[in-house]
Amino acid sequence: MSAINHNTWFDKGMTYKEYVEAMNVNREAVDRVYEQLVFTSEDLAVWNNVAKRNLRGIALTADWCGDAALNVPIVQKIAEQSNIEMRFLIRDENLELMDQYLTNGVSRAIPIFIFINESGEMEEVWGPRSPEVQDLIAEVRNQLPASDAADFAEQQKIVYGNFKENITTDPAIWRTVIESVKSKLIEV
Repeated sequence: MSAINHNTWFDKGMTYKEYVEAMNVNREAVDRVYEQLVFTSEDLAVWNNVAKRNLRGIALTADWCGDAALNVPIVQKIAEQSNIEMRFLIRDENLELMDQYLTNGVSRAIPIFIFINESGEMEEVWGPRSPEVQDLIAEVRNQLPASDAADFAEQQKIVYGNFKENITTDPAIWRTVIESVKSKLIEV
């Protein structure tokens, strides 16, 4: 993966403002998280240290994605505090890059955040979820009926809608994302 020069991908991406303005599905949730997110003084000290690394970021995402509604605004605010310029690419329009960052080697799960150095080399990758959010989604999936049940699609829509509402309104869940991203960005 590190042999990819990400500069071309970065140059192709949208700014956060352009990405949000193009949203049709989860804009309200993204705006809510972005506007309500607060960092601790410890967070700010970490972001100040990360700023010294001169990183840039590429996010593979999509408007319809509930995980993106949670993670995109959080990582954007981290980036702003860390002097990381971000660019946003729509997953399905950028599969060549997406396929280099498959979750568990098989899934095009998003969002994926690729942090690159000035030469365009990948330094860190984070996504699609914090471990705690992954545990929550596993619990949610256990609530669903069997996939061949007559009401599966209806129940899936309800359960995932409730999940998205929960993760985009609960600051304790946001904190898990902050800590998970922080653990990736702290220079070892």
